[in-house]
Amino acid sequence: MTTTLSTKDTPVTSARGDAAARARRLRGFGMAVLGWTVALVIFFPIFWMILTGFKTEAEAIAEPSLIFTPTLDSYVEVQNRADYFKFAWNSVVVAFGSTLLALLIAIPSAYSMAFLPTKRTKGTLLWMLSTKMLPPVGVLVPIYLLFRDMGLLDTLTGLTIVYMLMNLPIVVWMLYTFFKDLPRDILEAGRMDGASTLQEIAYLLLPLTLPGIASTGLLSVILSWNESFWSLNLTTSQAAPLTAYIASFSSPEGLFWAKLSAASTMAIAPILVFGWLTQKQMVRGLTFGAVK
Repeated sequence: MTTTLSTKDTPVTSARGDAAARARRLRGFGMAVLGWTVALVIFFPIFWMILTGFKTEAEAIAEPSLIFTPTLDSYVEVQNRADYFKFAWNSVVVAFGSTLLALLIAIPSAYSMAFLPTKRTKGTLLWMLSTKMLPPVGVLVPIYLLFRDMGLLDTLTGLTIVYMLMNLPIVVWMLYTFFKDLPRDILEAGRMDGASTLQEIAYLLLPLTLPGIASTGLLSVILSWNESFWSLNLTTSQAAPLTAYIASFSSPEGLFWAKLSAASTMAIAPILVFGWLTQKQMVRGLTFGAVK
């Protein structure tokens, strides 16, 4: 009796298993199609911008077409009009300088909030995050006047400070979440061995949370590189980064689409390559602590 029932149940169980496997494959295929569709939709404007940079101005404003004779005239004119490498260097200095400064301030701040919390810690974190909801134009005038009186207008130092302050709430929040996932027992063991607070941070906290710190730093660099509001309002020529370089190709007479596309391509190329080279570190850091 038992043998007969198990023999009859086998085809049913096998059929259910095959159906479940087909459903998983179909679901996986559907998610892959959805993912590629979203990726293509997001990438298409970038692709079209790169393509337009290789057109003449007449072709750029004509009916959209993928068939044309590529030319480097727009790139040559863009470089002749302004020194691209000067703007690119300013972007590198400001993006990495502001990120380094933000990390130097945020690491001890996030450490104290994560491991030495008070009843005001959550309120402080929420207040810091609320500053990101304030429109930048709302504080433009006081910051402009302050920078004017301090001699920081159109300087890399002034722009670095502004970018650091802009990204600091996000950097603190991200580091706080990473530090909270670290078991307290590790730090307590260090204290029992006589480690000071600075030694805890340097020899225990930083090595154990390095992926999270790296992803936070990468995100801060990207945000600083793409920031345009403050660069357009606080710089003119000496400290202007690539975002100001792009804006210089619009004029009262109109937009020069081919040259603007060429300038935009040259401006985003470094950060695109940087993001592509560091994508594994960023993904690893953003998922740090997700699986215990």
